[in-house]
Amino acid sequence: MTYVVIENCIACKYTDCVEVCPVDCFYEGENMLVIHPDECIDCGVCEPECPADAIRPDTEPDMEEWVAFNRKYAVQWPVIVTKKDPLPGYEERDGEPGKLEKYFSEAPGTGG
Repeated sequence: MTYVVIENCIACKYTDCVEVCPVDCFYEGENMLVIHPDECIDCGVCEPECPADAIRPDTEPDMEEWVAFNRKYAVQWPVIVTKKDPLPGYEERDGEPGKLEKYFSEAPGTGG
């Protein structure tokens, strides 16, 4: 099992989760985070830390595409271990449907 970041992180990018991760398996894109599924130790401490409820175990239905998505970008983006402020407008974007199509950016974040 692994945990993955799903669509609701996009355009919010809360980083509360990165500080509790004991293995530093979060990676930062321009407007979201991902978890490297091969580095995650399945401890689950990150899941309750996400204010956007955007972290899920891969055992939930239809998570295969998100596991592949997280794996793809985890090898392209820098690791992040320090909490940062969420993105501007995050309150309005939290829970908005269709964020992958509307806002997702493949650009890496700054890491940290």
